[in-house]
Amino acid sequence: MDFSRHISPQTKFFTLQHPLMLESGEVLPAPTVAFRTWGKLSASKDNAILLCHGLTGSADADDWWKPLIAENAAFNPVHDFIIATNVLGSCYGTTGPCSLNPKTQKRYQADFPRITIRDMVALQARLLDELGIKSLKMVVGGSLGGMQVLEWGAMFPNRVRALIPIATSGRHSAWCIGIGEAERAAIIRDPKWNNGFYDERHPPTDGLSTARMIAMITYRTSESFTKRFGREMQDSDRFRVESYLHYQGEKLNQRFDANTYITLTKAMDTHDLGRGRASYEAALGAISHPALVVSITSDILYVPSEQAELARLMPNAELRHLESDNGHDAFLIDMIPLSDMIREFRAKYGI
Repeated sequence: MDFSRHISPQTKFFTLQHPLMLESGEVLPAPTVAFRTWGKLSASKDNAILLCHGLTGSADADDWWKPLIAENAAFNPVHDFIIATNVLGSCYGTTGPCSLNPKTQKRYQADFPRITIRDMVALQARLLDELGIKSLKMVVGGSLGGMQVLEWGAMFPNRVRALIPIATSGRHSAWCIGIGEAERAAIIRDPKWNNGFYDERHPPTDGLSTARMIAMITYRTSESFTKRFGREMQDSDRFRVESYLHYQGEKLNQRFDANTYITLTKAMDTHDLGRGRASYEAALGAISHPALVVSITSDILYVPSEQAELARLMPNAELRHLESDNGHDAFLIDMIPLSDMIREFRAKYGI
C-alpha cells in the first residue's frame, strides 16, 4: 500500500550518506528519516526539543499533540525549535519494511532487519548531526516514544539537558510482550499473510484490524468503556463497543502496514535499559538529567509502578501523576493537564 498520502506536505526527508550499523550487526546502506520542525533554530543552536511518537504515530506532532505546541503551552514555537522524527521501521517516510531494499529493488516487507529502540535513537542522532544540533533542551515522548527518551539519556547523556518519559517503562514487561505477541499472532494468522511477503494490493487487513482491536482494549480502561458505551446497542446485532473496536481496526487498515506493526512491536520487546550495560539499576542510576516521569493513574499497559521505579532509580527525577480514567491513551487525550505539568517542570529548571 502507498502510505504517502498520510505524510504531511510539510515533512522533510534526510538520507544518510553513510550506512547505519544496527545493533544486530546488519547494515542499512543509506536510510532515510522523515521529520517535521516548528519554530526557528537559534544562532547558537541550543533551543531544540525532540518529540518522540508512539507505536502508530508519525512525525506530525501537530496532529497528535497539537495543544502542546503553541504559545503558553508545553512547547512554544516562538522560543523553541521543535523536532519530531518518524521512527526507524515505520511506514511514514522513514526507512522501514515498506521501503525499497537497494539489494533487490523490491520492498523489504518481512526482510527488513530486526531493529531496536537504540537503533531508532542512533538514527535520530545522525539527523541532529546533519542539522548541526549538538545538544537538546529536552527529549519528550510517551509509550514507544518514552522508551526513546530513556535511551537518549543512556546513549547520549551529554547531548540532552532534560528528559520527559511518559507512560513508559525502563524495560518491556512480560505483560506487554505477551500482549504484543497476541497482536502479532492475529496478523500472521491472516490468510493473506504469506510469511510477510504479501500482495500490496491485498494486504492482510483482517489480521491488522484484529491486532488493533486488541491494542485498543489495552489502551483504555473498563471505566472509560463503561462511561462511553455501557451496554448500548449500535443496532439490533451489535453493541456500540463492538462497533467502535471494528471501526478502530478498519481505520488503522487504511493508514498502517502489517510488517511495520510487527517490526515496531518487536523492537519494543527489546527495550531494556540494562541490556549490555552493567545492570538495569546502574543504567538508570547513570541517567542524572533532570527528568519528569509522567505516570497515568489508570494505565493498565505500562502500569504506574513502572514509572515509580523509574523515578526511584533515576537520581534527579520527579514523578507526576496524570489523573485520568482514559488509561494509557490519556497522554493523547488529557493533553491540557499534561501540557501544564511540562510547563511547570520547564519553569522549575529554567529549560
